[in-house]
Amino acid sequence: MSERMKRELEEKRARVAELRRAREERKAQLAQASSQGTVEPFTTSRKDVNDLVDSLLARPSTPIAAPRQSSYVSASSQATPSRRATRATPEESLPGTPGGRASRLSNEESIGRASMTGAITPSQGVVDLDMVGSPFPSVAVDMVDMQQELYELPSKLVKPVTYSKAIQTSVTISTSKSDLESEDESGDESGTTRRRRRRAEGESGRETEEEMRKRILQELEEERKALERELKELKEKGEEMKLNALSDEQRQAIFAAPDFSAFIEESTKIVQRALSDGYDYIRDYTIGIDGAFDESEGKKVELFCAFSDDRWTKSRSVTDLDWSPKFPELVAASYNRNPTAVNDPDGIVAVWNLHLLERPEFVFHSPSDVLSVTFSPYHPTLIFGGSYSGQVLLWDTRAKHLPVLKTPLSSNGHTYPIYGMKMVGTQNANNLISTSTDGLVCSWLSDMLAQPQETLPLTVPSHNKTDEVSITCLDFPDNETSTFWIGTEEGSIYQANRYDRASSKAGLNTDDVYRGHAAPITGIDFHPSSGSIDFSDLFLSSSVDWTVKLWRTKGSSSTSSTTNATTSKTTKGDTGSGLGLGIRSLHSFEEADDYVFDVKWHPNHPAMFGTVDGNGKFDLWNLNQDVEVPIVSTKVSNEAINKLSFDKSPLLSRKVGLGSSNGKLYIYDISEKLVQPRDNEWVELQKTIQRLVASRESRDSNSTLSNNHIDLTDQTRRYR
Repeated sequence: MSERMKRELEEKRARVAELRRAREERKAQLAQASSQGTVEPFTTSRKDVNDLVDSLLARPSTPIAAPRQSSYVSASSQATPSRRATRATPEESLPGTPGGRASRLSNEESIGRASMTGAITPSQGVVDLDMVGSPFPSVAVDMVDMQQELYELPSKLVKPVTYSKAIQTSVTISTSKSDLESEDESGDESGTTRRRRRRAEGESGRETEEEMRKRILQELEEERKALERELKELKEKGEEMKLNALSDEQRQAIFAAPDFSAFIEESTKIVQRALSDGYDYIRDYTIGIDGAFDESEGKKVELFCAFSDDRWTKSRSVTDLDWSPKFPELVAASYNRNPTAVNDPDGIVAVWNLHLLERPEFVFHSPSDVLSVTFSPYHPTLIFGGSYSGQVLLWDTRAKHLPVLKTPLSSNGHTYPIYGMKMVGTQNANNLISTSTDGLVCSWLSDMLAQPQETLPLTVPSHNKTDEVSITCLDFPDNETSTFWIGTEEGSIYQANRYDRASSKAGLNTDDVYRGHAAPITGIDFHPSSGSIDFSDLFLSSSVDWTVKLWRTKGSSSTSSTTNATTSKTTKGDTGSGLGLGIRSLHSFEEADDYVFDVKWHPNHPAMFGTVDGNGKFDLWNLNQDVEVPIVSTKVSNEAINKLSFDKSPLLSRKVGLGSSNGKLYIYDISEKLVQPRDNEWVELQKTIQRLVASRESRDSNSTLSNNHIDLTDQTRRYR
């Protein structure tokens, strides 16, 4: 800023020097004109002329301020003194211009001549000399008219006014007439007066702290007033644009609009998801490991949430559960009929979200009770359901509440309740396998439910009243698409084939019957084939006889032939099927106090599985720790728990869903210490299975010896 001020001062000094040089040239030109003309010099003294000028300037009635006498006078003005006058001052020599200043300064040389010719007043262009009293005698002077350009005005320099908050200065450069006149008049003033005037006029100089404070306060006050004016205008506009209240009919019309309802539904879901987020935002990461789970037994399994809805799930029972393989937070639950709501659909499927606790994410309707449900592992938006009427229903989360496809009620498909279904195959070639209580197994394509791709009736000719098998559940081993196992109402488990093979035909394998349960079977689940050792030949079954049994398929059992040979005879305690005792279980878990409604292996831990029963208990078992009692037993509800399902998280399954007969879906969180398998868990399970097999063989041998002893005693008695 100091350099700019110095530069501006140098420019002003250059202009003043230019004006002085012009004044000197003007004086020289006037002197030359006087020497060449015929004008006789005045005989009056310089002092008298100065006194006359001072007396004239001091008179208030004739303020001669700006007009000056021209440098040339007409020669014809000598004829009559009353008409003797000077010519009006040209525009170039007006005060406020360089020419005007030069003319005024040169009046010191020609003031005598000007006083003899006349005086100029602001009200007239010429002044008669008779009106001006003069102590000098009038002298006839021969005047010569001459016109000459004395000074050319410089171009007007205009520089932009800059404003800087850092230095709060304002420099204005102006070449107006008043500025030039003030510069000329300031020649006789002192430097202090000139600097004070420049600071007052704002030409240059640094702004003081007090001036800066006043200016800032003034700007703030102006901004405040502007904001108040804007607020006032907005308030006035708001009052003018105030909407009138809608009538009840208009509100009802808006609420009934489909677009409005869809918008409210989706936006409220988003808000409720955010509000239901259970993340601890004030968690302190400096205190070490989170102690949410205690080593005590009651803290190993903890309730996460309980899903229920008065509108849809009240007075209904959960009939089946399945977790989404694509979205680990979604779980589908099927429900039966609500006898108190005759206008509601008979069956529904509710998809619950762990981040939306107050209501279901989706609700799908069914014309009949939904007894089984499964997510499509190959199409995450598709959900299949099996109904009590025998229809297979397909819902799409992208569509509305009603199914997008369903099977017809005809003899081509199921006509009895469907309690079991499962998707098998690959991404490009997959089928839905469904079973009903009339012994029919159907294979469906997911995009064509008009008729089954193939049907397979399962029959047992040796049954007393009917040859059909009443199927209650089914399951496929991992990576298997043709061979499956079914549970029946009679308590037996059968192996079945979808297609003819070299060693077996399509249908039931009546030679291999898994007998052990004395009541209908409620669930079958094969071991997941994840880990270093393959245990996919192991499966669990639950029954109404209060037991859970561990089985091994015949093809992998080295002792099955011996067992079958030693137990091929029938007794009075047989079921009357005429097939003998069949394949026996490896172990029977008899801890339950009521019906055991479901059993499932844990997806990650090889030795862990869970069971639920009619007392509302959830038991968690670990075969590597204990085969007699569960490691965790939790009382979930006073009502029966019908179904359980572990989540399908890709990392570690820690959530389990428990469906109750009161319509509630309980989600429990399992401690990571329980479900995280160690590296030697698979080896330990292999040893446990070997011990169970050895124990079973020991029991079978003791049973054989006892039977032989009984036969020998009977023969001796008959001989006597």
